[in-house]
Amino acid sequence: MARRKAPSIPDDLLDQLLGGMDAASALNSPDWMNALKKALAERALSAEMDYHLSDETEAENSRNGYGRKTVSTGTGKIELEIPRDRAGSFDPQLIAKYHRRFPGFDDKIISLYARGMSTREITEHLREIYGMDASADLISTITDAVLDEVAAWQQRPLDSVYPLVFFDAIRVKVRDEGLVRNKAIHIALGVMANGTKVVLGMWIEQNEGAKFWLRVMNELKNRGVEDILLAVVDGLKGFPEAITAVFPETIVQTCIVHLLRNSMDFVSYKDRKSIATALKEIYRAVDAKAAEEALTAFEASTWGQKYTAIGQSWRRAWEQVIPFFAFPGDVRRIIYTTNAIEALNSKLRRAVRARGHFPSDEAASKLLYLILHRSEKEWVMPPREWTMAKAQFAVLFGDRFVRALAA
Repeated sequence: MARRKAPSIPDDLLDQLLGGMDAASALNSPDWMNALKKALAERALSAEMDYHLSDETEAENSRNGYGRKTVSTGTGKIELEIPRDRAGSFDPQLIAKYHRRFPGFDDKIISLYARGMSTREITEHLREIYGMDASADLISTITDAVLDEVAAWQQRPLDSVYPLVFFDAIRVKVRDEGLVRNKAIHIALGVMANGTKVVLGMWIEQNEGAKFWLRVMNELKNRGVEDILLAVVDGLKGFPEAITAVFPETIVQTCIVHLLRNSMDFVSYKDRKSIATALKEIYRAVDAKAAEEALTAFEASTWGQKYTAIGQSWRRAWEQVIPFFAFPGDVRRIIYTTNAIEALNSKLRRAVRARGHFPSDEAASKLLYLILHRSEKEWVMPPREWTMAKAQFAVLFGDRFVRALAA
């Protein structure tokens, strides 16, 4: 394969840039490097503004001078002139509003990739906005640098105790040995004692089973987890047993959202609203006895007779449904709410749909890690129910929850 030639810079342009300085002095001069960064950044920002205004008439919007912003770079701080528009709708991508750090080229590429853009889409974006030619191979090489970060993240030490951990999975299509296969990407989302959410890990597996789940639990233990107070799972076979084999004191709870969603798989569209209303009597019961009575009543009802598979699915999972009814309302809302794991899965599914399928497990891990990493930065506040739930956890779990507070 022929070796690709590096792009050359004309001598007259180099002379103009150096302005009489020798090359060694220029390369060691932060002022010269900052001046070059300033010129390139302001040119890119101006190109972004031209693109922003290209679909609008002058009467609708137009340039409105410049604002000034001081940003940090690897060689110091520079002051940039940021173009403004009369409508105030221009939000530059090179240096976003409220950001004070000048991103490197690699940072920008990785950011675009994390937003779900493919390598070819990023190539077209750079060419269209900045007039920059970057091959899809170059983009792929830059984003592959994230894989080392993914490996380090997956092996990082964890806290000793987590009051609550959600385990869930999404399905992705991955090319494997020449075939596109359906694989599951499993996510463990932990809630710490202060209510802060954190992704504990991510695992890709085609075949799930007790051995796989036991390996995941042992991995969490080897990374420092000593106790999980409450684990919320999606009802996969062998999962509860694998959890309690490693963390014997953990209460395993079937996710009510998944149970409801699975119930609706049996129901025709026109009946779904009525079925959802009828099932509320079960999961809103005051205790386990009342819940089982409600389930029995549902099975004997017209809807239960029409859709017998619903009652059967609840009965099969009942041992992992019962713990839910021992908790007070504040804790139930934390367990039941779709805001924790479902909102995260929604972001992951959007990215997966945009890709169709991934060329390898590593490609899937790379993208989903970046989305998870960005999501964690947005989790600045605990759930609003957490203050009350925390008091209930302290009563229900005693010293085990005290250890979580101290972790």
